[in-house]
Formats: sequence, C-alpha cells, structure tokens
Amino acid sequence: MTAVSGITPSGRLSLGNYLGALRRFAEDDGEPGFYFVADLHAMTTGHDPGQLGRLTRETALLLLASGMPEGSVFIQSAVPAHAQLAYLLECTAYIGELSRMVQYKQKGGRPMTRASLFTYPCLMAADILLYGATRVPVGGDQDQHVELARDLAVRFNATYGQTFIVPELARAQAAGRVGDLQTPTAKMNKSEPDQACGVLRMLDSPDVLRRKVMRAVTDSDGEVRHDGDTKPGVTNLLEILGACTGMEPVAAAAHYSSYGDLKKDTADAVVALLEPVQQRYRALADDPKRVDELLEAGRQRAAGFAAPRLARAMSAAGLMG
Repeated sequence: MTAVSGITPSGRLSLGNYLGALRRFAEDDGEPGFYFVADLHAMTTGHDPGQLGRLTRETALLLLASGMPEGSVFIQSAVPAHAQLAYLLECTAYIGELSRMVQYKQKGGRPMTRASLFTYPCLMAADILLYGATRVPVGGDQDQHVELARDLAVRFNATYGQTFIVPELARAQAAGRVGDLQTPTAKMNKSEPDQACGVLRMLDSPDVLRRKVMRAVTDSDGEVRHDGDTKPGVTNLLEILGACTGMEPVAAAAHYSSYGDLKKDTADAVVALLEPVQQRYRALADDPKRVDELLEAGRQRAAGFAAPRLARAMSAAGLMG
C-alpha cells in the first residue's frame, strides 16, 4: 500500500504534528510512502517569501530527522506534476463542492481572497492521486479534502476512463489531535505565533518545553481524571503523556493525585520523546549538502512515480502534451 501525505509550512512544527503525523510516517513498515513539504499550499493566503523558504527547509529537515525512509521526502513545488494535475482536477471539480470546503467557508469570501484558496482542494487531490495512493494518513480536519479527492477520482474515471486509484482515509488510531495547552478544547496549531505559550514546538529547548507544560491550563478542583467534557486541560495532559509513553491515558490518571506531578511527568515525557529528533535535526542542519542530496533523491523518486499517471490523465482527457 502506498501512503501519501504533505505538511504545509505555515508555521514551526508542533508536538501535535509529530505525534499525529511524522512519527506515524516513520513507523510505517510498508512500502515507503511519499511525504512532502506542501509549499504551494502555503501560497493560498498572504505570505512572506523569505519566511516561506525558511519554514520549508525547517519542515523538510524535521521530516528527515523524524526517520523517514530515504527517498520519501521532497518539496512539493520541485515536482511540477502536482500543479499540472491540479488543473485537470479543477476542470473536473464543481464550484458547488469547492464552495462547501470548510477552509474556504472560514477564510474565503473576503476582499482580496486569493483564487487559490478556493481551488487548492484540487491541488490536494492531485497530491494524493499522482502517486496511486491507496491510503491517506491525515488528521480529522482533512477528512473533507480526502472525500473530495475520492469524488474527483471516481468522476474522472467515469468520464475519461480508468485512470486513478480511489484512495481510502487512514485516520490516526491515537494522538490524532493534541490540544493547545492554554486552550485545550482547540487544536495545538503550528500556525499560531511562535511565542504562543500553548504550542509545544518540535524544536523548543527542553527548558521551554517544560515551562510551557508546567503552565498548562487545568482547573480548580484538583482531581486528576480523564474527562474531556468537564476537565479538558487535565485530559489533554493525560493524552499527551500517553502518546509520548504508550501509557493508556485513563489508566495513567490513577497514578496521580496532583496536577503538579502530572505536569512534571508529562514535561519529562515530551522532552525525552523530542530530544533524539532534535539531535538528528541539528546534525542535518550542520550538513546542508547531505540534506540537498536527500531531498533530490526524494524529488527524483516522486517525479518518476508521478510522470506516468500525469501522462495517462492528460491522454485520457484528450490533451496532446
């Protein structure tokens, strides 16, 4: 089975990105997947070109440092087939279904909204369909986009002949969502400002990680209990601890009689989990030539897989390119 997933460089990666995505990618024992930095997706809203370049490089290094197989990591814009197939899928999609996409409903319809914000679900579908993905490992907030990719594949196949594999969604079994430490009912979002106290960044120093966890919001009753409805802050800490250590969050609650001890152990677990990744990141950052070689290997492999399916789609649609 082929797995495909991309991460938009819209901010510095968080613990949630690692637990919900990068670690899962690295632990996959099947055929090496295609994991890319989705820099084209970062252009759907206003951005600083220099910042985009820096975040793209940092995100790529973190993918590599997390243990992705060699040849599986690349930069989206380095493989033009993504943008080429996206146009064919724009010609397959309907305005009505694109206007129902949650991100467009939340961010679009305003003065100077970029057209790419409306059409980028077609680019995401192209990301998936180019590689014959059989499963798409994404978080719950991306379900709608995977469903659109499935619909477009079915419609294209019915209209022009069998071309695309219709992929299945591969939801994370655990750690699919990590809450913000200051607003635990909200997702820990990498797009928050760098100074946001509720976001644990993958490259935060151990001291910063510990300080953020120790300042995490809990509640006033003092009971350590896994209950997302009435104790979202405590529950979030238990789930982070469980995701980092493999301990069942509900069972872990029984070991604690104070929030302070829970926070301390959670902070230690986060630091222990991220420390090896940070060490590998620093080693890669000190060897830019090696990073370039790894990304070029990923680009070549991706381009080689993408070219035949793009050519098949163009031919099926009657294009002569």
